[in-house]
Amino acid sequence: MTNDTKQKVREFYDEIGWQQEEGGLYQNARYDDLRPVVKEYVHNTRMRVKRGVEPTGKFMLDAGSGPVQYDEYLTYSQGYQKRVCFDISIQALREARKRIGDHGLFVVGDIANLPFKPNAFDGIVSMHTIHHLPSTEHKRAYLELFRVLNVGKKAAIVNGWTNPALVGWLDKLIVFSHRLRRFLRGKPLRAQPHDKKGTYVKKTNARWLRNEIGQEIPFEIVAWRSASTLTMRTLIHERFGGQAILRWLYQMEEKYPKFFGENGQYPLIILKK
Repeated sequence: MTNDTKQKVREFYDEIGWQQEEGGLYQNARYDDLRPVVKEYVHNTRMRVKRGVEPTGKFMLDAGSGPVQYDEYLTYSQGYQKRVCFDISIQALREARKRIGDHGLFVVGDIANLPFKPNAFDGIVSMHTIHHLPSTEHKRAYLELFRVLNVGKKAAIVNGWTNPALVGWLDKLIVFSHRLRRFLRGKPLRAQPHDKKGTYVKKTNARWLRNEIGQEIPFEIVAWRSASTLTMRTLIHERFGGQAILRWLYQMEEKYPKFFGENGQYPLIILKK
C-alpha cells in the first residue's frame, strides 16, 4: 500500500503535475489562485517561509522541491552556498535545474527516508509535501527532517490541515454564496461539476501534530495562509473589495499567528533544533 501510493504520486508529477501548459505554467498551478486580486496576499504569505529558516548557511534542503516554481521560492536559499533540491519526481528536478542551475544540487528520493547524515543542513524548507505521504509515514517525515537539521537551526514546513475550524466556517459561507447566486439566476440548486484530477493527499491537524511529535521535536505553528484556494476563488473578487479583504486578513494573521496557524487552511510549522 505504501509503495503503491508513492508510485502513484511519482507518476502524477512526472507525467502531469510538473508538465508545462499553455502560458508557461505547470499543470499543478491550477490548484493555486493566480488572479491579480490575490497576488499581493499570496506573495506575502509565500515570503513568510523566510522567517522560519536562518538567512544564511552552507546547505539548504528543499524537501519536496518540485520545480521551485514560484519566484518567491527562489529567495529562500539566497544566503546559502547550495540548495539541495530533493524530490520523488525526476521531472520536478529537471525543471528545478532549469530554474536554479549551478546553485542547486538535485537528488531523487523519499522524504520519509532521507539519504543524508545527521545535522547536514543549516536550513530546511518543505512546501506542500508531507501530505502526499501515506498517513503512517507523516511522523517519520517530520523526524527525518529534524534529524538532518543542524543544531541551532530551523526548518520551515508548509502543509495543509484537514477540516480546520476557520475553513469550516468559510465553507458554510461558500455554500450559501453558491445557493444565493443560483437562486437569483433562477437555476436549480444542484452541485456544480468539479475537476478533481490530482494525486494522493492525506492531511492531519494541529492536535495530531502535538500528539505525535510534540514530545520529540520542539516546534511552533504559525500562520502561512489561512484562506484556501477554494475560499479565495469563491469569495474574493476585484469588484467587491477583494484586495482590501485579503489585506485585512493578512494583518489578522500577523497579529494572531498561532490562532490562524492552527485553525486556517495552511500552517507554517517551524522546527527548532
